[in-house]
Amino acid sequence: MAADISSSAWTTKPHYDILDGLRGVAAIVVLCYHLFEAIAFAPLNSTTPEQQLYHGFIAVDFFFILSGFVMGYAYDERWQQMSVGNFIRRRLIRLHPMVVMGVVIGVTCFFIQGCTKWDGTLVSMPLILLGTLLSLFLLPTPRALEVRGNTEIFPLNGPHWSLFLEYIGSLLYALLLHRMSTRLLKAWVVTCAILLLAFSLFMGENTIGYGWSGQPINLFGGLLRLLFGYPAGLLLARLFRTRRPSSSKQPVFLISTLALLALFLVPGLGSLSSYYQVLCVCVVFPLIVWYAARGTLAGMWICVAQFLGRLSYPLYAVHYPLIYLYIHWIQTKNPEGAATWIAPLVVLAVNIVLATVCMLCYDEPLRRWLTKHFLS
Repeated sequence: MAADISSSAWTTKPHYDILDGLRGVAAIVVLCYHLFEAIAFAPLNSTTPEQQLYHGFIAVDFFFILSGFVMGYAYDERWQQMSVGNFIRRRLIRLHPMVVMGVVIGVTCFFIQGCTKWDGTLVSMPLILLGTLLSLFLLPTPRALEVRGNTEIFPLNGPHWSLFLEYIGSLLYALLLHRMSTRLLKAWVVTCAILLLAFSLFMGENTIGYGWSGQPINLFGGLLRLLFGYPAGLLLARLFRTRRPSSSKQPVFLISTLALLALFLVPGLGSLSSYYQVLCVCVVFPLIVWYAARGTLAGMWICVAQFLGRLSYPLYAVHYPLIYLYIHWIQTKNPEGAATWIAPLVVLAVNIVLATVCMLCYDEPLRRWLTKHFLS
């Protein structure tokens, strides 16, 4: 998502190309998960595909762990030469250009959709403009101003909830986490893992898939996901500090990718789903990051992994407005037959092209300009 393993902060340290590639894989998984989720709006019939990535949403937790790893690895040893203000400027430059682009695309798609809520109610222009203004500053939208009627805190681009939490994680790291001893950080991570499991069992209805809604319990669940994932990644970076990627005959990238896909493809497990999700997030994901960080790539695969890493954040930041349009199309056109599988392939391809254009023509050039003018 927002972790930037290819940023300038990494230029003096060994590069973790496989982690770049895995971030890109996870971003594509999230896109596919949302496509299958959208298909669930279609009438049930024999030709309607089902959700094939039932646990795809926990890719967000993988992003949080990667972000913590990157922050710890890139910045932990630099705080004597770097102020909190400088760090915050770096994070804003890294994250906010694509936040703005995601909002612009989101409000454009909302106009194309007809400026209506899911129940067909027409939304007034002042309400749209106010919601757009809040989203541009990545501020959660109060329920009274929510333009879709689905309690989303970022109704113009739903997945921005995790970017909002990413900002919170960056502030938490700058103000507190980087000052904590490794022993205290271990205690934090273990405590949050226990709290996350308890929440999913007793409050979360057998899932940890929370954070996107303005309902208090949903916001609390999302915050717990961040409070485990980000520090867990930071802890991994500290434990990994004395190690370096080492060449191996094992196809580490392939093994790690297949492991992630296998985890996301596991179907719903009923009352055991929360146990499975917490096991993945708190145990298996950290192990995959640890394993992947020890591997190296060569030749063409370096280019593939680096491109996936570069594409991951733009793809995550802009893909969902087209999902909104896709859902609207399903609800109004009631597609059947071949259209039910051709249309999502088109949405997938358009999203990848759109993200690539945003990356090459907007995000990377703008970040270079901002870095040049606002960072010494």
